[in-house]
Amino acid sequence: MAAENGPTAGEYIGHHLTHWQNKPMEGVIDFSVYNLDSIIWAVVLGIVGSFFLWKAARAATSGVPGRFQAAVEILVEMVDNQAKGIIHNAKSRKLVAPLALAVFIWIFLMNAMDLLPVDLLPKVWETLFGAMGLDTHHAYLRVVPTADLSTTLGLSVSVLLVCVAYNIKIKGMSGWVHELFTAPFGNHPILWPINFLMQMIEFAAKTVSHGMRLWGNMYAGELVFMLIALMGGAAAMSLSGIFLPIGQILAGTAWSIFHILIITLQAFIFMMLTLVYVGQAHDHH
Repeated sequence: MAAENGPTAGEYIGHHLTHWQNKPMEGVIDFSVYNLDSIIWAVVLGIVGSFFLWKAARAATSGVPGRFQAAVEILVEMVDNQAKGIIHNAKSRKLVAPLALAVFIWIFLMNAMDLLPVDLLPKVWETLFGAMGLDTHHAYLRVVPTADLSTTLGLSVSVLLVCVAYNIKIKGMSGWVHELFTAPFGNHPILWPINFLMQMIEFAAKTVSHGMRLWGNMYAGELVFMLIALMGGAAAMSLSGIFLPIGQILAGTAWSIFHILIITLQAFIFMMLTLVYVGQAHDHH
């Protein structure tokens, strides 16, 4: 990181875009390397979301609900209505609707980590481990799991596996294999390879776009927050930058308010696409 006058803008952003990993990468593609920060925060936020849902279910009453119960009931009803409009199999909805609710809450919580000050948790991290005598000068910590492509593609691949499971469950293995080779162009043997190729392309395209849409939006939002944070650093290094802290506060507040819409919308879109893709698994061609 730093020179004696502190890191440059490029070094600052590069540092904050570097993951805490289990070991250095040995190539461009190294599947033995894991982003530990994304895994830890995703698990922690999953536990937090599950705890609040459990707490709401345990405290539910048939009488006049409190504000927390009312908010959860509105959310559950919203997801259930969306599921009913897309998945017409009532038996499937018993699993898919709660799954969609969990996906929405989990992704919303992961997205919402972007609203925390950029340097807050890394500084807390350095302080805690520094007090233990560990060298944290070059410590890396990214706290927005959905700004990590491996996280979002992991989520989209999980949705793909659910779709495959429902394709087999609803149509049977033979029925699904038959569909892979006969849709969308017909049952003529000459068309079987083309149909199968088109089906594989469709599955791959849906999975990749599902994950990259969420990642792209959250990664861009993270970069904007870093650029806003740099305004304060520029002010500290220049007397002419006396108005930059004011601009930083105003820009940070405005972007945070707008970003609340983005993090909610992205969680909703991911949830809706999950329902749509699982719903397509119920359709016969």
